[in-house]
Amino acid sequence: MPVEHDEEHFAGRLGDALHDAGDRFDADRAALVAGGLARGRRQRLRRRAAMAGGAAGIALVGVGGALLVPWGGTPAPRPADSSVAEQPSATPSAVPLTGRELIATLEDLLPEGKVSEQQARGTEGSMPSPYVHLVHDDGKGPGAIAVSLNRVEPGSEQARQVVDCPDKTLTPHDSCVSSRLPDGSLLMLFQGYEYPDRRVDTKRWTADLVTPTGQHVSVSEWNAAAEKGAPVSRPEPPLSTAQLKELVTAQVWRKYVEFIPEDTGKPTATAAPDPVEEASYDKVLDTLVPLLPKGAEVVERGEDFSYAVIDDGKGRSLVEIGVQHGMGDVADELFGDGSETLADGTKVTDRQDAGDKDVPGCVRWTVDTLRTDGFRVAVSAYNAAGPHAAPSRAKPALTVQQLREIALSPQWNRFR
Repeated sequence: MPVEHDEEHFAGRLGDALHDAGDRFDADRAALVAGGLARGRRQRLRRRAAMAGGAAGIALVGVGGALLVPWGGTPAPRPADSSVAEQPSATPSAVPLTGRELIATLEDLLPEGKVSEQQARGTEGSMPSPYVHLVHDDGKGPGAIAVSLNRVEPGSEQARQVVDCPDKTLTPHDSCVSSRLPDGSLLMLFQGYEYPDRRVDTKRWTADLVTPTGQHVSVSEWNAAAEKGAPVSRPEPPLSTAQLKELVTAQVWRKYVEFIPEDTGKPTATAAPDPVEEASYDKVLDTLVPLLPKGAEVVERGEDFSYAVIDDGKGRSLVEIGVQHGMGDVADELFGDGSETLADGTKVTDRQDAGDKDVPGCVRWTVDTLRTDGFRVAVSAYNAAGPHAAPSRAKPALTVQQLREIALSPQWNRFR
């Protein structure tokens, strides 16, 4: 939601979680070249398959055989292991996926190059969302590469948002393509920047895959040895868009997702369900526009986000609007000292700040409201055409009073 200022549009991305400590694994590159390490991994995975049995065994035979090959290689077919396939079935999540296996898999799927700073987290601990991170240098400079695995509810709003290209007004980027693969999976290939305001030139390219069964594989890469705090070391990240697609669609990652416990990523029993269907972006904007003051021309509307850019003849101004249900349980956090309670019980507060994107000269004014049934309407206006854009005017196009009138309008009751 636009007014949740500490959240980005891409919910669920790897982000700073990659800084978490993981298993350190320094591969013996000489042994890897000689093939000994690869053979050892295959033997270990086959032992795991035999122990897990059934579906887990089938998954790991594929991992140990045909799938773990150098980038661009053609895997030789491996005979089916009937002794594994015929064993009683067992859930893969009962057998922990280790960080070492994730590191070995990623290394085997990458092009030739030097690998360092490997870290990973499997499903052994209390946070069973696996990820793997390393630095890869193909001779043109080091670049960080990361893979994270998760589950999403098939067909849910979260699943759709994962592969929806972001709005360029809110997240400036160079390229983004979202498509459906022949197997029904959704894929997004994104080329942007670690900091959308370009305060540093670190590029961030990502690939996100969501399968029809809710398996989510996310790959990120940077043209620096770390996503943040490291100097740019090469013109572009190590993998091309085609290589990103090949990496994110590798079948081995989907097998690994099956090792994540089934309840990971699903709502808990205490989670409050949405009382009504969420209002669409178009309907929210169609309600907002008539509430704008005369002379405020709408020059841009959000396609997948509730915002409008208006111009009153004094420069462009971004206006964000958010509508939520079930927010009564966080009323104390949203409406503290200085807030107002109207006669009908509606809580109102306003905030004036410099935005949350570190743009010099940015001014943002917000009015936040909460009805007694937990229905929340919040509206913000900037003195710029976007949260990352340079200011185009001294103040936002809407005054605090005008924002208040918009947020308290009875027109929003259609969504309650």
